[in-house]
Amino acid sequence: MTRINTNVSSLVAQNRLQSSNNDLQTSLTRLSTGLRINSGSDDPAGLIASEALRSEITGLNKAISNTSRANQIISTADSALGQVSNLLNDVRGLVVEAANTGALSSEEIAANQLQIDSSLEAINRIAQTTTFQGRKLLDGSLGFQTSAGTNFAKVKDLQVDQASLGSTGKVSVDVTVSKAAEQATVAVADIPAGITATAATGDITFTSQTAAVASTLDFTLGGEDFTLTADTAGAAGDDLSITVVASGGTGTSPVVSKSGDDYTITLASDSTATADDIATAFNAFVDANDDDATLTTTGGATNVGAATLTQTSLAGGADAGTAETATINLTASVAGTASNISSISYVEATGTTTPTAAFDSGTGVLTITVDDASSVTLSSVVDAIEAGTDFTAEIETGGDFTTFDPTISTAASANLVDGVDAGGGLAEAAVFELQGANGSEVFNVSKNTSIDELVSQINLVSDATGVKATKDGTTLNLTSTAYGSDAVVDLRVINEAASGTLTAAVGAGKRDTGADIQAKVNGIEANGKGNSLNINTSTLDLSLTVEEGSSDNISFDITGGGAKFQLGADVVGNQQARIGINSVNTARLGGTSGKLFELSSGGAASLANDPSKAAEIVSQAIEQVTGIRGRLGAFQSTTLDSNLVSLNETLSNLQEAESSIRDADFAKESANLTRAQILVQSGTNVLSLANQNPQNVLSLLR
Repeated sequence: MTRINTNVSSLVAQNRLQSSNNDLQTSLTRLSTGLRINSGSDDPAGLIASEALRSEITGLNKAISNTSRANQIISTADSALGQVSNLLNDVRGLVVEAANTGALSSEEIAANQLQIDSSLEAINRIAQTTTFQGRKLLDGSLGFQTSAGTNFAKVKDLQVDQASLGSTGKVSVDVTVSKAAEQATVAVADIPAGITATAATGDITFTSQTAAVASTLDFTLGGEDFTLTADTAGAAGDDLSITVVASGGTGTSPVVSKSGDDYTITLASDSTATADDIATAFNAFVDANDDDATLTTTGGATNVGAATLTQTSLAGGADAGTAETATINLTASVAGTASNISSISYVEATGTTTPTAAFDSGTGVLTITVDDASSVTLSSVVDAIEAGTDFTAEIETGGDFTTFDPTISTAASANLVDGVDAGGGLAEAAVFELQGANGSEVFNVSKNTSIDELVSQINLVSDATGVKATKDGTTLNLTSTAYGSDAVVDLRVINEAASGTLTAAVGAGKRDTGADIQAKVNGIEANGKGNSLNINTSTLDLSLTVEEGSSDNISFDITGGGAKFQLGADVVGNQQARIGINSVNTARLGGTSGKLFELSSGGAASLANDPSKAAEIVSQAIEQVTGIRGRLGAFQSTTLDSNLVSLNETLSNLQEAESSIRDADFAKESANLTRAQILVQSGTNVLSLANQNPQNVLSLLR
C-alpha cells in the first residue's frame, strides 16, 4: 500500500536510527569515562553497590594513612628510648666501676658521679623534648590515667599498656586474688643456741680502818723508868691514873690498891724494893682484880727505895677509826673457766719491796704479796696483777693505804667465777651449700657454731644467694628474699659426721620453691609471676605488682589517657587501639628499690652514699625502658604492620570489586561502538530510502 500522509517505513527507520544513536552515545560515554555506570539509569543496583564500596575504599585509604602515621610516631618514640637505654647502660657501667673503691681514688669516683649527673639530665631532657608534630611522646602525657579504688594503696607498680575505654571513656578494673604469692622456706630444727666463751670478771674490795691505840704513861721513880699501859685500846684508857707514896711502915714489898680508876703504890719509909718488885706487885694486883693495865720497867733489880710519885694520868688512848674501802676491777684476758678465781690471798712478806701477784689456774688461787701492808698503794697492786697474771686490772674506787693495814673484805667478790667455756651449737663441724634464686654459697662451719652465728653468716651473703635466715628458738628458718615460682631455697649437706646436727635435721638436703600469685582481672585468669600479674586481651593489656604476699582484692578505674590510634575504616572501638607510653624521666624510672633521681649527687643512692642500691635502681630502670621498647615494638610489628598489610589487601579486593561493578569493559564497549556506528549509518541510509517512498505516488499521477 502506497501512502503519502503516513510514511510508516520512515517512522520505523527513524525509531531505529534513534535507538542506534542512543547506543552510540552510550558507548562513546563509557569509552570516554572508562565507567560502565555513569548515571543511576545505567545500573541502579550496581550504582548502589559501587557507591558503598567507594565509601569503604575511602575509609580504608585513611586507615592506611593513619596506620602509617602511627608507625612513624612509634618509631620516633623508640628511637628516643634507644638513647635513654644507652645512657642507662653508661650509668650502670659508672656505678660498677665506682664500686671498685680499693683501686679508684675519691677524685675518680667523684668524676663518675659528675658523669652520672649529666646522664640523668640528658634522660630528663629526652623525656621532655621527644615530640611528633609538636606533641610530646615521653613526658607521660600519653600514659593512662587511673583513679584509686579498694586497696589501691597495695599496688606497688601499675602499668597500663593498652585499654579500650569504649563510649563511656572509662573502664573499671577488678583484681580478685585467690592465692597470695609465697616465698620458699626451709626449716632446720633443733640447733642449740650455743654458749660463747666469756672471761672471768669481778672486783677485789679492800677494807681498812685506823686501829685503836691504848693509853700509856711514862714516869720515873727512884731514878728508874716505868711505863703504865692500858690493856684495852681506846680513848677510855685515858681515865687511868697512878700515885706512889712512902709511909712509915716497914717491909720491902710494895702494897698496891685501887680506888675507881686511880691506882696507889705504897712503899715503906725504909723500902729496899727494886723496880722489878714494884712492877711485879702492880701486875699481880691487876691480875688478881682483872684490871686493865700493865706496868713495865727497864730498871730490873735496881733499888728504888722510898720514892714517891704525884698522881699522874694516862694519855694518848684512841678508839678505832672509820672503816674505808677501795675496789679493783679484774677481767681475764683469756675467756673460759680456766681464768676463774676461787680465792684471793693477800700476804705480807718482808723483803718484797714491790708488790707481786701470781695466779694458779689449777687451784684458782690469786696471791698478792706485799712487804708492808701499811704502805701499799692500789696502783702498785694493779701493776703487780697485770704483770704476774692474765688479768687486766683497774682502780674503781679508793686510793693509797699508807697509814693502816688494808685487808681483803670478806664481803667482797673474792671468788670470780664468771668465766665460761664455749659450748652448745652444732654437734659436729659441717660443710653445706645454700642455693637461692641469686646464686649459691658454700659454708664451712666448726663444731659448736651457734644458731645465732649461722644466722649471721647466712645473712652476710644474702644478696648473693637470695636467701635470708632467722631463728625461732632452736629452729633455723631459711627464707627466699623473692616471691614466686622462681624463688628457691636449696640446702645441701656436703660433709658432716653422721651424728651432726644438720644431717639429723634435713638429711642430705632439703629444697623448697615459692608460689606465684593467682588472680583474675575482670573475670579473666591473669598470668602470675611472683607478686606481679598481667593480662593481655583485645580490650585491656596491663600489668601490676601488689604488696609482698598480699591476698587482698583490688579495684580501680582507668579514666582516660593513652595514645588512641584509628586503625580501621569505621570509627568504632574495635577498630581503634589505645597504647600507653609512660614518662621516662628520672622521677618515674626505677622500681621497688627506688627511683633513678636518687643516683644524683647527694641522693640516697649516690656513689658516695649507697652504690649497691644505685646498681639495683639502674638495673630496674633498664628493664623498665627495655620493656617499654619491647611493648612498642610488638605493637608496631604485630598491630600496625599487620594492620597495614591487611588494610592494603582489603583495599585491593574492594577496589577490584568496585571496578568489576562500575568500570567499563573496553573490548565490549568498542564492539558496541562499532555496531552502533554501523547501525547509525545503515539507519541513515534506510531512512533516506524510506523518505523516497512518497515520491512513487507521483509516478502514478503522471
